Amino acid sequence: MIAWIITAEIAFWIVILVGLICRYGLKMPKLSIFFFALTPVIDLLLVILTTMDLKAGTPASTSHGIAAIYIGVSIAYGKTMITWADQKFQQWFLKSGYKNEPLTGMKKGMYEMKLLSQHIVAFLIGAGLLYAMSLFVGSNSDTTSLFQVMKVWGIVLAIDAAISISYVIFPKK
Repeated sequence: MIAWIITAEIAFWIVILVGLICRYGLKMPKLSIFFFALTPVIDLLLVILTTMDLKAGTPASTSHGIAAIYIGVSIAYGKTMITWADQKFQQWFLKSGYKNEPLTGMKKGMYEMKLLSQHIVAFLIGAGLLYAMSLFVGSNSDTTSLFQVMKVWGIVLAIDAAISISYVIFPKK
């Protein structure tokens, strides 16, 4: 399972890199969109592999939970990660693009709240997948490890929320 997650992560970044090379190096923007559109396909394949692993009788484990986290994060943050990679590609290889000004005040707070909302979406997707996995496995298998992953992720989300909200309550000067 862990090998599949690592493979999915590597494939995600390779597809983005190939998309950026097509966009800027080969001047083929439509082909780059095709490669960027492959990122959800990678997530779908990971869902299928995880489901097949559980269906084959593998006991639900933390690695199955990590797969759900990966999928949730990839879907919720996918566009943001592609935009970040695009900006870095322009800066590093094309020596162009713009540098982001450090955010302060309420702009920083609103940015942090946007990231928090993405984290909440990722959590909901991942938690939904974890719940679906536990239903899929049924009562014949121990699914406590899936719910442990959800608990830990819930704590991480609560900490993220506290930090993000602090930027709104106490704006950075």
